[in-house]
Amino acid sequence: MSNDPQSIEQKAINSIRTLSMDAVEAANSGHPGTAMALAPVVYELWNNYLRFDPEDPIWPNRDRFVLSVGHASMLLYSALHLTGVKAVNAQYETLGEASVSLEEIKKFRQLDSKTPGHPEYRWTSGVETTTGPLGQGVATSVGMAIGARWMAEHFNRPDFEMFDFDTYALCGDGCMMEGVQAEAASLAGHLKLSNLCWIYDNNKITIEGNTAWAFSEDVATRFISYGWNVTRVGDANDLEMLKRAFDCFKKEDERPTLIIVDSHIAWGAPNKQDTHGAHGSPLGEEEIKLTKRNYQWPEDEKFLVPDGVYSHFKEGIGARSKDLRDSWFKRYEDYKAKHPELADQLFKMQKRDLPEGWDSELPKFEPDAKGMAGRDSSGKVLNAIAQKVPWLIGGSADLAPSTKTRLTFEGAGDFTPADYSGRNFHFGVREHAMGSILNGLSLTKVRPYGSGFMIFSDYARPAIRLSALMEIPVIHIFTHDSIGVGEDGPTHQPIEQLPSLRAIPGLVVLRPGDSNEVVEAWKVIMNLKHEPTALILSRQAMPTLDRSVYNSAEGVQKGAYILADAEGGKPDVILMATGSEVGLAIESYEELKSQGVKARVVSMPSWELFEHQTQEYRDTVLPPSVTARVSIEQASTYGWERYTGLTGARIGMSTFGASAPLKELQKKFGFTKESVVEKAKAQLG
Repeated sequence: MSNDPQSIEQKAINSIRTLSMDAVEAANSGHPGTAMALAPVVYELWNNYLRFDPEDPIWPNRDRFVLSVGHASMLLYSALHLTGVKAVNAQYETLGEASVSLEEIKKFRQLDSKTPGHPEYRWTSGVETTTGPLGQGVATSVGMAIGARWMAEHFNRPDFEMFDFDTYALCGDGCMMEGVQAEAASLAGHLKLSNLCWIYDNNKITIEGNTAWAFSEDVATRFISYGWNVTRVGDANDLEMLKRAFDCFKKEDERPTLIIVDSHIAWGAPNKQDTHGAHGSPLGEEEIKLTKRNYQWPEDEKFLVPDGVYSHFKEGIGARSKDLRDSWFKRYEDYKAKHPELADQLFKMQKRDLPEGWDSELPKFEPDAKGMAGRDSSGKVLNAIAQKVPWLIGGSADLAPSTKTRLTFEGAGDFTPADYSGRNFHFGVREHAMGSILNGLSLTKVRPYGSGFMIFSDYARPAIRLSALMEIPVIHIFTHDSIGVGEDGPTHQPIEQLPSLRAIPGLVVLRPGDSNEVVEAWKVIMNLKHEPTALILSRQAMPTLDRSVYNSAEGVQKGAYILADAEGGKPDVILMATGSEVGLAIESYEELKSQGVKARVVSMPSWELFEHQTQEYRDTVLPPSVTARVSIEQASTYGWERYTGLTGARIGMSTFGASAPLKELQKKFGFTKESVVEKAKAQLG
């Protein structure tokens, strides 16, 4: 490969660089430095190694490329443009038009463009995951690599290698400092994910300046200790050394690979004071001209792609990957004939559809005053569904015995370095990495779930937020959902977590109030294709309500429903509750009824689902004319005023909890029948 500026390789590399420079300059916003420095890396990987068909960017067995350094988004947009990646719509149809046209590059960082400031999944075809928060991309890539390994074990058969894709992630010093990266790298090394390659841009620069101010560890030695294969490229411009490094990764079959690439970041103009210059703020017209002159590039041309560059990529990644993609689909047709059941599963999984009869064995729970903990009934439902949906897989952050999320049926097995076929995952005490890995798994189209105590949802929150931003149906299961944790005390008792999860746009939060509501909650979850869920479950038993006396739990499907009503359907006061407090609301309702007070109980397991209903339905459940209202929930009352009104009563937590047996805590914080009845009567004046 030639370093001659007039060679086609260098023209292709410099096209990536100059498109990035010109786009950032036009936007007067962004970071060209990393894109300019790493253009040779992306060129070599994409044109000579990546198995990715630009004509079909959602081909199931494609290699995945993750830009963990999301601020260098123009690096990816330039690659998508130059390789001619086609756009795909929400119905998985290739539209024939460019995913990133030259016009879209000119609209970098502008409203509604396909080139937002950081890459966004589902917005721009060819972007495999949303990145920007540093460390998230590499952590998500571990989930993609795990997904490839699990799908290979599940779907591959002799003469039919349906899944063998690799995952590449490009990261920088910022990613290497983030804790989530260390969690994920540790697990990847333990699992021996030899289909995973991280490319570390070792440029010694962050936003504040030189990394020496805050970062002096020996990254190579750290990764060797994790069980990774580590190799180095001393100059990011050395295409021969990059080739050798990628060949080294392809030959490695026992360990994930870290390629450390030394680069010198392109700095902004000397007179610029913006600290983002460390990543390369807009360079300014004069410096752009000087840089282009250095590349032997027409210095007055903007958004130039020289003759031969498009065809060079078409003859490289285009031709190579089209052959791979076409042969895969031919193999799939033969696979359908020989293994029709597996082929049907593969097709349904890719479309996020469910198998016929997936809900045919769901349990029904008989009335029981003692009842069952939400975590216990959920475990039974999860196992019933997982037997019918083979690609429903997941685990816990070291808490499966407590969260009841272990799949216990014959053949479920454990996912280990020795056996990638198991459906039970062990994430270790790594909540943040677990959330990111679940995102990566979901992006490979399996249906993943992960579990932990609700208090530790805070550790996973950035990944939960990204699952909502990407509109992928990850299932987040959180147990030990309230002061019901009792003696474990305030460090383990969630207070503000429930309203904070409800605050995430697009996340469906479900807090079912008895075992049959748990069943209905799982029905909601499994039918979602574009929304992640947070299933909130109790540790303590909740009475299983008699549905011949009270209304059907199917009301969960609408988010909130009338569980018990005043005679004639005309209440004077409404009691609203979620989760373990639904039983308390029913107790209080019965007491009020015995005292001649007309009350209604509304179970509200999901505010989000309720808000999606028609105004007419919502007014039927919560008539505007009935202003006497009481909410009951063992969490912060933040947000309940939306349903109680400013004059309604809100029984909840305004402080942290305490360490004591549950009954004492309920009495101390007002979660008793007497307290609810008193507040309800006070509402009636």
